[in-house]
Amino acid sequence: MTPKERATKSAEAMWANDQASKWFGMDLVEVDEGRAVLTLTVGDHHCNGHGICHGGVTHALADSAFAFACNSRNVATVGQHTMMSYLAPGKKGDHLTAIASEVAVTGRSGIYDVRVTNQDNTLIAEFRGMSRAVGGQNFQE
Repeated sequence: MTPKERATKSAEAMWANDQASKWFGMDLVEVDEGRAVLTLTVGDHHCNGHGICHGGVTHALADSAFAFACNSRNVATVGQHTMMSYLAPGKKGDHLTAIASEVAVTGRSGIYDVRVTNQDNTLIAEFRGMSRAVGGQNFQE
């Protein structure tokens, strides 16, 4: 099995049970080893009292991309620590894209960066996630 095939199969197994990402309205666009791309179109129900995309929604999108990237080797992995810097507001109707990229993996720990941009390639947020492999697999291999 190639790394891309493993990442795809792992993502399919996770997506089947990922009710949260689906509930937010996210779409899983692409996965590869150490990489994932998810999108979300900002609707009324994603907006806060300022009429812009709620920071928690943007964080959830980045966190989901992080999850699919760090599980791409079919090793059950969870977030240990995350941080997010918001640089521009997401607005109703924006099509947000979160691209997660692996920075490093050492033993059971990993570091991942996620960039969230809109349809104009405006940088909305930067996310860094630290992962921890917890054992087990996402699909039987």
